[in-house]
Amino acid sequence: MPVPGIHVHPTTELAPRVLLPGDPGRALALAQLLLDGPKMFNHHRGLWGYTGPAADGELLTVQATGMGGPSAAIVLEELIDMGVTEAIRVGTCGALVPELALGELVVAAGALAADGTSRALGADGVLPADPGYVAALAQATGTTPRVAVSTDVFYERDSSTTPRWRAAGADVVEMEAAALLRVGELRGIRVGCVLAVSDRLADGGRERLDADGLVAAGAALGHAAVAGLGIPPLEGAPARGLVDPELEAQKARRERAAATDGAG
Repeated sequence: MPVPGIHVHPTTELAPRVLLPGDPGRALALAQLLLDGPKMFNHHRGLWGYTGPAADGELLTVQATGMGGPSAAIVLEELIDMGVTEAIRVGTCGALVPELALGELVVAAGALAADGTSRALGADGVLPADPGYVAALAQATGTTPRVAVSTDVFYERDSSTTPRWRAAGADVVEMEAAALLRVGELRGIRVGCVLAVSDRLADGGRERLDADGLVAAGAALGHAAVAGLGIPPLEGAPARGLVDPELEAQKARRERAAATDGAG
């Protein structure tokens, strides 16, 4: 087993490739979905992680990072010290543009550094994700890559932030990608990011995916991420880019309504 870190205490083997959800519950769900007989890799500090054979027979680790850049950076630094060379963030995001539907998958071409951790590590502007992962994840999801923005604030009170982020090219907002991409850049490992839209924020309010939708989104993220790693698809993988047909239908209805309003 790898040498324990300060925050990550391995109890089984670590794979060189890892999926990084923020939520420990999503880590458990992904381990059950994607791994054959997963074993708990870490439970220290409530950061659940699991290792087991993926569909290609090789080991894959799914390790929660917790919320926000500081926790995510700590976890990835320690995993790299233990031997990780490939990492893909699998998480949720808020849509800043109206055309993104709840549950839709978004491949991050890069992350705008608006969080304290990535900037403390020297980041400025948009941090690019690994180009190979961007291409593979885009193919797996059937989507066009977009720029995310990483922030430290979930309940944002400053109404000027969204216009500034949009002006800088960001289409979605989340909390961990920039820190992970910056750590990967500094440590010389490949890092990618695929997100599911859990909230729609474009109109100044918040429309949120329900509990069942979040579960389905987590599964869709897992299928997309393993495809990005070159692992064969599992039976029953969801439609590309969306977690289920109903979400696709909702998006189509919004687009038709917008077209009708524009015509009037």
